[in-house]
Amino acid sequence: MENWKFAISSIMGHKMRAFLTMLGIIIGVAAVVIIMGLGNGLKKQITDSLVGNKKEVQVYFQPKEEESTNDLSVVNNQTDQIVKTEWLDEIVRNITGIKSYYVTNGSSGTISYKNKKFNNANITGVSSNYFIAKKFKLEAGRKLQTSDYSNFSRIIMIDTVLSDKLFSSYDDALNKIVNVGNKDYLVIGVYKSEEASITGAGLSGGALMTNTQVAQEYRTTEVSQIFFTVRNVKNANSIGDEASKMLTKLANPRDGKYKTVDLTELINDFNKNFGVMTTVIGSIAGISLLVGGIGVMNIMLVSVTERTREIGLRKALGATRRKILTQFLIESIVLTALGGLIGLGLAAVLIPPAGNALQVKANVSLDVAFISILFSAFIGTIFGILPANKASKLDPIEALRYE
Repeated sequence: MENWKFAISSIMGHKMRAFLTMLGIIIGVAAVVIIMGLGNGLKKQITDSLVGNKKEVQVYFQPKEEESTNDLSVVNNQTDQIVKTEWLDEIVRNITGIKSYYVTNGSSGTISYKNKKFNNANITGVSSNYFIAKKFKLEAGRKLQTSDYSNFSRIIMIDTVLSDKLFSSYDDALNKIVNVGNKDYLVIGVYKSEEASITGAGLSGGALMTNTQVAQEYRTTEVSQIFFTVRNVKNANSIGDEASKMLTKLANPRDGKYKTVDLTELINDFNKNFGVMTTVIGSIAGISLLVGGIGVMNIMLVSVTERTREIGLRKALGATRRKILTQFLIESIVLTALGGLIGLGLAAVLIPPAGNALQVKANVSLDVAFISILFSAFIGTIFGILPANKASKLDPIEALRYE
């Protein structure tokens, strides 16, 4: 306890020098923690974007000539194969792990209102149970209803990006007639998608219509993409395989089969590569910790020189070499650990605005915080050994004679 008191009193006696000594540690810890926080946030965001809703399994048609590939573009391509909803109903009834399903089709086009327009908007046709399966937040108006499907109503829901572009407010968008291509549609609702994407949710601008209306207006099939919602996420892959095999049996296509893609291997490879990249970048930032450690060692050597007479007096009064070494080593550790804590606090302040600027949900994880403090103390131990050893080896008589 006495050594701790000596260490803290020495640091408090030279506040400015101590702060300048800690500066390298502060910057190093802050840089590493910020990079790791942003890296982990970005990795999670990209992984979630690849996986999508983990309770959903997409089943797609794969032609024979593409059976040897595992390209994600094959999954995202819509198919012209005719799929009957009766088949999908049968799959839900017979596979206990499936809760429900929804289907989509789609197109893209320019959506305009008066003299304002939005180019290349994503127009998605959805079945009625889409709104049950998806995370969905309605900002204004209503969702598509059962009658809208049977009546082939020319109605549309637009997302908040489109609404902000074309109208003054979400409520202002309701009951307005927008032009999609050369056709007019009534806006019945404004929604905000809660799905994450690499570039930010919903930035591309999108609209929802009934899949029956999209099929009629854009001359496509009512069922282009099929999604099953599963009861247990852990069984998603096996359930997807079972559903795709059953759909292949029911549809009996001649030139291919239905499949579901297991993204586990792809995500694991991505996480591994991204982890290596984050570690390399973090290591580069960690060089400042090394520089900071050298600074600590230099200032501790200066401190030993300045306190030579004090060391001689303590040895003359019976202080052992071990006590002197421990005193200076503790002082070095306190100096770097305190710098690590300040750097951690700085990182906690800077991470939220940095994450917002990059549109990444980033924060300081407890394990990174704990490791950063331990590593700071480790730096203090390594670079404090030389000055502490030098202090402990001083001859008490020569030290007392030192001017």
